[in-house]
Amino acid sequence: MRSITTFDLQYAHRFYQFKGEAQYLHGHTGLLTIEVEDSINEGVNMVYPCNEIQKTAWDVLKNFDHALILREDDPLLPAILKVYEETGIKDGTPQNTMKGIAFKNELATAYPDSRLVVTKETLTVEGMIKIVYELLKDKLNIAKITFTSGVNAASAEYNTKNNIERCPLCGISLDENHSCPKCGYKK
Repeated sequence: MRSITTFDLQYAHRFYQFKGEAQYLHGHTGLLTIEVEDSINEGVNMVYPCNEIQKTAWDVLKNFDHALILREDDPLLPAILKVYEETGIKDGTPQNTMKGIAFKNELATAYPDSRLVVTKETLTVEGMIKIVYELLKDKLNIAKITFTSGVNAASAEYNTKNNIERCPLCGISLDENHSCPKCGYKK
């Protein structure tokens, strides 16, 4: 069975070296859906609490919300960083409260203080799915990710293989000490 949750993401990007309208800097409202699969946890009668999926995923996904997402070879990137430096926002501001956990992998790097994500490939809906899966695959038993942005949509299904121990009292993942970080249960 699956627990399903969604996220609204507001972001700006462009398709560098693309011949068409998307080569211009533009913004989107994206809808990301994550489906987590597992057996029903008998203690709480659910696969995984959706609010806990949101908390786990949002720690990294908030890097994409109200962010600029550019490919690493885009000539706009140095210009944007220069403007951010000159205007004093490159290293963040007190109003920048939605900072996610910085990350770097082979697909993307997040710079939370600058509200910037730099990607290896052009950020398409397919590209977003690849990045999100890489960031969350070890934290959640992801069975499917769907991303819709404007009229564009894509989805990918995955074989769940993680054996994630869950708390019988609240359903969330136990930590490395077999303890629940939410309610304190110990196995």
